[in-house]
Amino acid sequence: MQKTMIETEGLTKVFTLPAEEIVAVDGVDLKIAEGDFVSLMGPSGSGKTTLLDLLGCLDSISSGRLTVFGQDVSQVGEDDLVAVRRGRIGFVFQEFLLLPELTAIENVELPITFARMPRDRGRALGLLEKVGLGGRANHLPKELSGGERQRVAIARSLAASPSLLLADEPTGNLDTANSREIWSVFERLNGQDGLTIIVATHDEKLGSRADRVVHLVDGRITG
Repeated sequence: MQKTMIETEGLTKVFTLPAEEIVAVDGVDLKIAEGDFVSLMGPSGSGKTTLLDLLGCLDSISSGRLTVFGQDVSQVGEDDLVAVRRGRIGFVFQEFLLLPELTAIENVELPITFARMPRDRGRALGLLEKVGLGGRANHLPKELSGGERQRVAIARSLAASPSLLLADEPTGNLDTANSREIWSVFERLNGQDGLTIIVATHDEKLGSRADRVVHLVDGRITG
């Protein structure tokens, strides 16, 4: 039996504005097991990004229950959320967020540096090779295509050996061919390495390739 990695019950996130309250995530019940490959799909404003942020401990919940790696984080503060996600959750975003003055391999090494772990150039190169960019290790971001930059970002997200990878619209800025390649990278990481992956995407063709699809509308799971 697969071990549960994430579980939510009535998970809710409300943003309070001067004139109104916006319920971005509304009573979500969800269970993610180790080794799952899940896509979160829905129109713009459906709550995909907010839900992903909550599952990744990037933001606190308003109500309900959230358990991550067996730890109830429903009522914890920011410092505790940081401790839960540090080194255990990798993130990939629509914007590549690479430092332009650093080479591909130096960008991959950044999380290792921030975590004050011993520098390991061989491991960083191995991660670039895993995403098909071993030959581009010493290139700057401006010398890489959009798809290559996103693959560097994926390699960087793996630097601290996370057991969970969260990706928010990772193909949103890419053409069809590069989008397919990025999705293939996710499939290899999940199938060959057993990495648990949750991807928020509006691309129905790509999203349907995940092992499991969760549809969101107005912050609620509809299927």
